[in-house]
Order: sequence, then C-alpha cells, then structure tokens
Amino acid sequence: MSTPPVAPDTTPFEDPRITAMGLLVEVYTGLMDRLSPQIAEHGLSTVDFNVLVRLSRSAEQRLRMSDLAAQTSLSTSGVTRVVDRLEKEGLVVRENCPTDRRALFAVLTGDGADRIGGILPGHLDLLQTWLIDPLTDSQREGLLDGLRIVRDTTNPGARAGIA
Repeated sequence: MSTPPVAPDTTPFEDPRITAMGLLVEVYTGLMDRLSPQIAEHGLSTVDFNVLVRLSRSAEQRLRMSDLAAQTSLSTSGVTRVVDRLEKEGLVVRENCPTDRRALFAVLTGDGADRIGGILPGHLDLLQTWLIDPLTDSQREGLLDGLRIVRDTTNPGARAGIA
C-alpha cells in the first residue's frame, strides 16, 4: 500500500489518512444523531434495528447466530443478549440448524417483520434527506464502492451467511 504524500511542512496530524478517518467518524456520528431518535420512537435500539434489518434482508429471514454476530460486529455473547431481548418481544425466534446440532438460527417472526416494516418508511425518508440527496449519482456509487472495499478488508465476516 502506498502512503499518500504529505507536504514536508505539515505535522502527522494533518495527514490525509487522519482526515479520512475523522470524516468517516463525523459522518457516522451525524447520521446516527438523526436516525437514532426515529428508531427509538419504535421502541428499539440501533443495535436491535440493525439485527432486525439484517435478518429481514437475509434468505428466509434467518441467519446462523455466528453469522449474525459477524455481520453486526457483535461478540457471540453480545448477539445472544440482543436475540434474547428480541425473542422476549416476539420479534425473533431461535431455531435449531437441521444440519449442525451445535448451530442455532435467529429467525425473524411476523411481528418482527411488521415492526421493522413500520420503521422503514420514516427511516428511508431520513436516509434520503441526510445520505442520498446531498450526493450526485456518481458520488453515491463511488461512496458505496469504496465503503464495500474497506468493509470487506476490515471486516471480512460482514458477509457471513450471505448466499
């Protein structure tokens, strides 16, 4: 990997890599400040929401617990706690894996699908306003391409369980 050039009269704090990371953190923080209240209005944390979205977008609306942990960057105990909470609310159930008795699936229930379906219209409106509208089509495509590359490099498990 090559290091971007830094002007000789600058400090390491002015390095473009620090700028890139700072911008990424600021964007994430800004977006979450705008998205979290809308998710909370529906009685979910952002982690709960992320789990439900990932299940709803998965084949048969199910993922192995280990794959769900990898996709959400939660520890196995962390994903267990989230699924416990969602199961108590009737939004998710656990099912045994028919081919591996050690494995469990987290499966979205009808109530879970209804809950996430009730959140998504407002959530999509906020994403449109704060993430999509400020960018041109080519900027959006470049952003998505770049984010996928960095995600796959830093978190190869993020695509676990995806066919």
